[in-house]
Amino acid sequence: MELIVSLAKRRGFVFPSSEIYGGMGGFWDYGPLGVELKNNVKAAWWRAMVQLRDDVVGLDAAIVMNPRVWEASGHIAGFSDPMVDCRNCKLRFRADVAYLRPETAQGIFVNFANVASTVRRKLPFGIAQIGKSFRNEITPGNFIFRDREFEQMEMEFFVHPSQEDEWFAYWVEERLRWWTDAIGIGADRLRLRPHDPDELSHYSRQTTDIEYAFPMGWSELEGVADRTDFDLKAHAAASGKSLSTFDEASGEHVVPFVIEPAMGVDRAVLTALLDAYEEQQVEGEKRVVLHLRPSLAPVKVAVMPLLRNRPELVEMGRRLASDLKAHMAATYDDTASIGKLYRRQDEIGTPYCVTVDVESLDDGAATIRERDSMTQERVALTVIRERLSTLLAAG
Repeated sequence: MELIVSLAKRRGFVFPSSEIYGGMGGFWDYGPLGVELKNNVKAAWWRAMVQLRDDVVGLDAAIVMNPRVWEASGHIAGFSDPMVDCRNCKLRFRADVAYLRPETAQGIFVNFANVASTVRRKLPFGIAQIGKSFRNEITPGNFIFRDREFEQMEMEFFVHPSQEDEWFAYWVEERLRWWTDAIGIGADRLRLRPHDPDELSHYSRQTTDIEYAFPMGWSELEGVADRTDFDLKAHAAASGKSLSTFDEASGEHVVPFVIEPAMGVDRAVLTALLDAYEEQQVEGEKRVVLHLRPSLAPVKVAVMPLLRNRPELVEMGRRLASDLKAHMAATYDDTASIGKLYRRQDEIGTPYCVTVDVESLDDGAATIRERDSMTQERVALTVIRERLSTLLAAG
């Protein structure tokens, strides 16, 4: 974990929030590379959960909601109301506050009727959301594993009550497969752990965690919960509004049961970094490599001149990088020797480097270097974009 923390700060993935003032526990800022990696993780989830499916739609609900939402959901039962003492009249008043949400799910539940009526989906169907959540963690720690401000990716899948177990099993397996196929996590470092009855949340009938072998031990990466009809019935009772829907298959109005895959973006970023990190010995020197999937890598292609003191090579490299930027996340770098530039790109997970050299001025070609194998391929500049696009798509 210490190696990842050092790499994350040194290369611009994650910084301690408000660091010049000593920082704040449980809060982190994502740097230039970190925000790209984070966006790529979210894009991979959104594509798999929404864009590639016909039975899931998206939502973006407000962070601050009517306080009654949290009363109905059971999140504030057992908490004392905040109180304010007036120094003039000597009386005590309850403070009317809103709450920073501890999950994005409630925004989906209170919009169930709105979404169901506008998209006209039949059961089963889901509503997905990515957004900020907040928790007053007593002991935040292990870098970005446990935060007080974090981003969640949650999907509520509404099913007929009779299909509850069938869809719960489906989403457990589907989400496990996503971690291996889309993110590239080794199957031997993932496992499923069903919750014991005494650890289930107040809304859950059954929950299974997808766990990862973190440096501090096996811990939750994502949870799949069977929330039954708890939330919809609670909000219907508190609001007086019906949250049932007509199920054409059974010919009856039902309050759907809900299967919820939920995960934290920050924890997913940490897992991607940990799982991709490797130290190698190459010709007697340490080589640090992030074996990130190309789809996740903050930079897809780095263009560099073999000789940075040759203006014609610099111009050629900058022009190539500019052309590539319109099609992929490309960058130009000539701030060090070619060997150091390769090591820098390896360390941030860039899958391909393109080098223009003296021969490029004569043969109109450049060398593509692959990160993991370090193999090189000479490609004509006229087709290099197409070649890189093919390589990235295959990865």
